[in-house]
Amino acid sequence: MTLSRMSSRLRLVALAGLTSICLAVPAHAGGGPMQFRVEPLQTGGCGDRCPNVVVADGVIEPDTPQAFVDFAREAARSQNLKSVMLINSPGGNVVASMEFGERLRQLGMAAIVASYGYDGVHAGPTAGECVSACVYALMGAVKRIAPEQSHVALHRMSVSVSEMPTRGRVGGVSRRLADGRLVDIVAKYARQMGVSPEVVRQAERGDPDHVQLLSAGEMSRWRLASPRL
Repeated sequence: MTLSRMSSRLRLVALAGLTSICLAVPAHAGGGPMQFRVEPLQTGGCGDRCPNVVVADGVIEPDTPQAFVDFAREAARSQNLKSVMLINSPGGNVVASMEFGERLRQLGMAAIVASYGYDGVHAGPTAGECVSACVYALMGAVKRIAPEQSHVALHRMSVSVSEMPTRGRVGGVSRRLADGRLVDIVAKYARQMGVSPEVVRQAERGDPDHVQLLSAGEMSRWRLASPRL
């Protein structure tokens, strides 16, 4: 099944009802590879008519884009599935995040920065986070919502390089910051997704040891996300 055919199977939900839900304290994303699943939004006593959404949680790794395509082929058969993703991620691989974002755009997916949890009685979205490279995946969604209880943060791009031990020198791991070419590629991608490339420039001006938490005003000004519709 092609991406365009899968897109026709995924119906866009009325997001206003989701973003009005009171979200709990932000949940830290899992440290393992990103996993995908379908979960119901059990609100308003909808019972069997409750809409189902995609939940994505974890680190974005090189194989995440293809894992999502494989998942989408199967998930498209689910009843009442809406083209909405709850995304909760600490980041990961920058290139894979852009590829993941492109898949979200091809499928016409909307994204809400949120996790999903159970309180023993009800199940539904809770506050989440989209940090570092996750922001580049978020850019690909056709509609991007970051509720005020959730966290969206930038982080300067870098890569860890393993150094083998040699005579007279102990091996270890060093960090290399992104060069201008990669920054330009990511900035161009942001512009193609309808987001100001200033998001990328701002990330690259930051301290590589700290994240920059974005305000609702910054996300709105840079067309990254809105707190609600």
